[in-house]
Amino acid sequence: MRVLENLEPKKVFYYFEDICNIPHGSGNLDGISSYLAKFAVDRGLFHIRDACNNVIIVKEASAGYEDVPPVILQGHMDMVAVKRSDCDIDMEKEPLRLKTDGKFVFAEGTSLGGDDGIAVAYILALLDSEEIAHPRIEAVITTDEETGMEGATAIDLSMLRAKRMLNIDSEEEGILLTSCAGGMRTDCHIPVRLEEDQTGAWLEVTAGGLLGGHSGTEINKEHANAIKLLGMTLQQVQKQVPFRLSAIGGGEKDNAIPREARALVCVAEHEKNDFIRELERIEREEKNEKKSKEKDLFIRAAEAAGAGKQVFDADSTERVLSFLALLPNGVMAMSADIAGLVETSLNVGVLKTCGKEVVASTAIRSAIETAKHKVNLQVDTLTKLLGGYTETHGEYPGWQFDPDSKLRADMVKIYREMFGREVQVEALHAGLECGIMIAKIPGLDCVSFGPNIYDIHTTEERLDIASTARMWDYLLGILKQR
Repeated sequence: MRVLENLEPKKVFYYFEDICNIPHGSGNLDGISSYLAKFAVDRGLFHIRDACNNVIIVKEASAGYEDVPPVILQGHMDMVAVKRSDCDIDMEKEPLRLKTDGKFVFAEGTSLGGDDGIAVAYILALLDSEEIAHPRIEAVITTDEETGMEGATAIDLSMLRAKRMLNIDSEEEGILLTSCAGGMRTDCHIPVRLEEDQTGAWLEVTAGGLLGGHSGTEINKEHANAIKLLGMTLQQVQKQVPFRLSAIGGGEKDNAIPREARALVCVAEHEKNDFIRELERIEREEKNEKKSKEKDLFIRAAEAAGAGKQVFDADSTERVLSFLALLPNGVMAMSADIAGLVETSLNVGVLKTCGKEVVASTAIRSAIETAKHKVNLQVDTLTKLLGGYTETHGEYPGWQFDPDSKLRADMVKIYREMFGREVQVEALHAGLECGIMIAKIPGLDCVSFGPNIYDIHTTEERLDIASTARMWDYLLGILKQR
């Protein structure tokens, strides 16, 4: 028995469950891409699968819609694959453990991938139907959107005819997105010198219990960043009780606000209790500072097995902690034109110890192209001052608002007629693939929408079942317009 088989719309949840049964975290997309290509072959639909695993599927117009302008339906096949520390699932190989409480769909111990699995499910349900009225559909399902939109950047769209596109990659019902920020990824490499194991007490320090969240849509909520919290904590402790780092790391994806980070440290045996007391003092301070935002925050130390491990030398320990203390994070600027919209931000999403260096992976976003590059310059300058270097990748353009969008006007009207209320038209700080698509198809008219999905990119992610049904009806209402 399928977990979601009693949910409506049946075909949408049928395909969503299929998708969840195929591991499809960013960079692990051969399986889901093959599934999509086979779907097209089995139904005799024209399709292209390129070297980046992007898939395009075309379905000709239904009877009576041959003269209606074609439409691109677009989403991405990858998900941000994160799990709780106590979850034993291998997200590279095993299916998600789907659950439903009748109101939401979620996954046990992991993220759900409603972003953007629901778009793919909508598209497959449409392509599989012989009853739904529609113009020519050009389905474009891209790869690795979550790690820098590499699939959208690489895809060839020259064979498409459509000049309007529905991007189904939004997570709030009742909102049409019509512009978004551009972004880039920057990896900061800080060199460290290693020394042989020194005698002392070994402790694992953990900062966690944090809310986390999407670094685009939730960066304005000021959720604490575990990597920054750990770095600032250890920097303060170091001023009172000297110690050596042996390893430090945290986070899973550069576009997810990290919920937990850990460091392995070595401290003189006679100063171990002083170290722990200082840590407890800082924890009390942090809990007080963030009591309205992070009620479950903790910073703790536990005995660890470290004998025989190498440690950073004193200068390297100080260099890494200085970097983490000074590295910008969070909202950098708010928009002066749109109330409440984040204009520029940076998220330190992943920290790793890799041999003789510590690497921090960041996601930079801005609605203003020059501001994005200035933040990157700031990060690059700091890294170089500490003897390191940076690498940038995954850069993508923003999506500028089109005041003359006919598609937007039509969708506003259809929403009002269907639901008896006005839809909101907004901009988004998170990145969408629309800007890249417009660069490839000049004159492309785009709008993004989708059902309610809460806490995306976290293990608390959940998809609203009733909202999924309403936005399915809305999609069908848009497609049936002549």
